[in-house]
Amino acid sequence: MFNRINKITFSSALVFSFVAGDVMAGTEWNVSLWSKRRAFTEHVEKLAELVSAKTNGEFTLNISYGGLSKNKENLDGISIGAFEMAQFCSFYHTAKNPTITVTELPFAKDVSLKRIAEISQAVYQHPAVVKDLSRWNATLLMPSPLPQYNLIGVGDMPSNLEGFSGKRLRGPGGIAGVMSKLGAVKTGVAANEVRQALDSRVIDTVAFAQHAHLAFGSIESGKWATTNLNLGTANCPVVVNTDALSSLKPAYKSALMDSVQESLDYYVDNYEGKVIGKYNQAIKDKGIQSLTFTSEQTAELDRLADSVRQEWIKKYSKNFDAKALFDFTAAQFAQ
Repeated sequence: MFNRINKITFSSALVFSFVAGDVMAGTEWNVSLWSKRRAFTEHVEKLAELVSAKTNGEFTLNISYGGLSKNKENLDGISIGAFEMAQFCSFYHTAKNPTITVTELPFAKDVSLKRIAEISQAVYQHPAVVKDLSRWNATLLMPSPLPQYNLIGVGDMPSNLEGFSGKRLRGPGGIAGVMSKLGAVKTGVAANEVRQALDSRVIDTVAFAQHAHLAFGSIESGKWATTNLNLGTANCPVVVNTDALSSLKPAYKSALMDSVQESLDYYVDNYEGKVIGKYNQAIKDKGIQSLTFTSEQTAELDRLADSVRQEWIKKYSKNFDAKALFDFTAAQFAQ
């Protein structure tokens, strides 16, 4: 009886906390990010600024860098309403969000940051993706567009593609999938541990966008860097709790949704205007060797990339219409 009473009391408290959360959702939302403010989070910061301005401070986004959840648990937190908005990367937990990993496949295209944002937004609206994220009571709000990842490594720079055999690589699924076919070994390391892992040779190379090479110190350890890998990037969306979004006052919801594009435009301008230039200058100043793949090597990488793409379709065909989603995404990249 005692245990039953305790369970009832706990359940009542839990229900009360959700009700209270719904009441508060109209005025203040908690936003779970991680690490620190950087180029990767500037669209969320801009969104908070715009929403507050448009509602005269009545609707605010309370941004937390790691104080609400671990980065790999942000989607779980969204699902239970622990906070109303969060950012995560799909390769953190592919089984939880298989559909959006399609944008991390190696399409072997040099795509602009603006176009990456447009592709992601189109994919986020695909019915299969909407259904997939609904399992977590999550609505995809906006992407965190990242340029094509490139590698920074330690040790001897590979003189050919065979030189990647045996190298321990930290990177997202698409890139890791292709490089593993060259003999590279995918190795899991937290982003904030990358520099130490490079220095201690736990890993030999890491695939990041420019801001992350700068933020997490791989550029401080690196001896060589690729310039034209073009094997994909990470998909790191910003999501909101669907119930919280539905409960917003119409004026607040309009302020939020109408601010998304302006926030993304600001993000892209900041990234292209500051981050890429800073990264290129750091490569030069530190004397890091550039590894540029030849047209023949690029063709071989694309051939391997195609096998990775086909494996993705086969892997997820039992879960959803993976071929249809892939074809939709490929058509976006081809535009």
